[in-house]
Amino acid sequence: MTRSSRNSSSRNSSSRRRGGSGGGRKPRANAAPAPLAKGGLRVTPLGGLGEIGRNMTVFEHQGKLLVVDCGVLFPEDHQPGIDVILPDFTSIRDRLKDIVGIVLTHGHEDHIGGVPYLLKERPDIPLIGSELTLAFIEAKLQEHKIAPKTHLVVAEDKRHFGPFELEFVAVNHSIPDALAVAIRTDAGLVLHTGDFKMDQFPLDDRITDLRHFARLGEEGVDLFLTDSTNAEVPGFTVSERDLTPAIDHVFRTAPKRIIVSSFASHVHRIQQVLDAAQASGRKVAFVGRSMVRNMGIAGDLGYLKIPQGLVVDFKKLQDMPDDKIALISTGSQGEPMAALGRMANKTHQIKLNRGDTVLLASSVVPGNETSITGIINKFTDMGVKVVHKGNAKVHVSGHASAGELVYCYNIVRPTHVMPVHGEAAHLHANGELARRTGVPEDKVVIVKDGDVVDLVDGEVSVAGKVEAGLVYVDGDTVGKVTESTLEERRSMQEGGLVTVVAIVDPDTNQLAEPLEFMTKGFIQDASVFKGAAEKVKAALAGSKVQDIDDIEKLEKVIGDAVHRHLDRAYRRAPLVTVVVVDA
Repeated sequence: MTRSSRNSSSRNSSSRRRGGSGGGRKPRANAAPAPLAKGGLRVTPLGGLGEIGRNMTVFEHQGKLLVVDCGVLFPEDHQPGIDVILPDFTSIRDRLKDIVGIVLTHGHEDHIGGVPYLLKERPDIPLIGSELTLAFIEAKLQEHKIAPKTHLVVAEDKRHFGPFELEFVAVNHSIPDALAVAIRTDAGLVLHTGDFKMDQFPLDDRITDLRHFARLGEEGVDLFLTDSTNAEVPGFTVSERDLTPAIDHVFRTAPKRIIVSSFASHVHRIQQVLDAAQASGRKVAFVGRSMVRNMGIAGDLGYLKIPQGLVVDFKKLQDMPDDKIALISTGSQGEPMAALGRMANKTHQIKLNRGDTVLLASSVVPGNETSITGIINKFTDMGVKVVHKGNAKVHVSGHASAGELVYCYNIVRPTHVMPVHGEAAHLHANGELARRTGVPEDKVVIVKDGDVVDLVDGEVSVAGKVEAGLVYVDGDTVGKVTESTLEERRSMQEGGLVTVVAIVDPDTNQLAEPLEFMTKGFIQDASVFKGAAEKVKAALAGSKVQDIDDIEKLEKVIGDAVHRHLDRAYRRAPLVTVVVVDA
């Protein structure tokens, strides 16, 4: 055997290692879809069906592709070190030239955050959206040094992109300028709501245009893609205006500084906060790069009404009395590196003190509950009062509840329904609402990311499955972190790191000297490691020399033996790495 590589360090994750592109699910065997039937329309969700985030749906017709939204998903606690998670572009990567445009329904990160990564693969894909949406994505693309090709649309517009005729419908959401999109093709009419609700008293007086929905319904909607986020919530979503008294109360009664945390794109909520600050005589500063950027854009375009002199630079607030100060920051989801998280960890230049008030004016994205609870507890220990959705009426959802969805089904009367935007429970609940309004059981299609749905001759069917795994962004790397990488990180977090140095006779594969153990984050116990060394000796003694013909196999035998012993004896699963050196 040639083992010249044995002088180098090698990592071992033992048999727990799992493969997979981007850490995502693999398609079922032999489930790749057949070519699309002539004249048909293919609908492939690559994100947003099975999770809240990374929304992206691809429509195929006459050899061309139309993309609706391209967003990101934010990581959970079990995905350490990850910045954001992207849709999987694998199924369209060799067809980028066929994309006629990307429709952006609104400017939230879970709908536009993935656009820079797709445009890095083909920069001239046209972006189609409303004024505020395009302004938000253009600012984001500047940071990536991409100059996009954009097409501005407004409600009621009709535009042709390749074989797709697009018609845009005004909808109400928690951000201005949101649009639903009707997609006409020779195969039929599809209506995609995007994110929406039916607030009858919206802050910007722009309601969801149900008359437009009804006109499309009269024409005949063959496939209705509907927002499922609040399908399990009965009744109707509360109006944004109903929050004003609670927000005003915080600003009237807080004895010292107020720090408001919200999504950096939540223009409506920021407007309410600015109005309350103006009424209470407080000056306001924005904190956090994305907050400063987005609110500057919204103000310049007139979507955010900022009274003269109300918003000032943060430095000017430092000499003002505490009861005249309000800060609006990022970090509403407990992100450790965002402004609010750093304030809670006392690593931000803004130091909170007893008597200050933190107002969490946002919903909790599923998966972030633990992080937010941790921040609340840290602020409480500091003597900071925390006002949040759980103890005050300071936030409402931007999504339609069950009563609103039923109204839409009764107005549109679609032939087929495909719930979108939600976890499994949300999708199924939305499908049940459609059935209760009279949509036949076999016309309600519940699918997940990667499932391929065809509309052919007026009928919808599931045609197969494509790759739609989770693609992790880790710093400057995209897609290189796999599930096995995250498993190693979790092992280090939970059990620490154990490095085993083994000096081995290359002819016999037996230990030439006692094993050496080095640890980080793992409490060293001589008796435990003595037992591990015995297990390694036994494993090597039971292995045939000819079966271990390279360094990786030898590392695996040693690493597996150490890992199993430590897991049983110590009841922890540290990450075990092995360094093999020839005697």
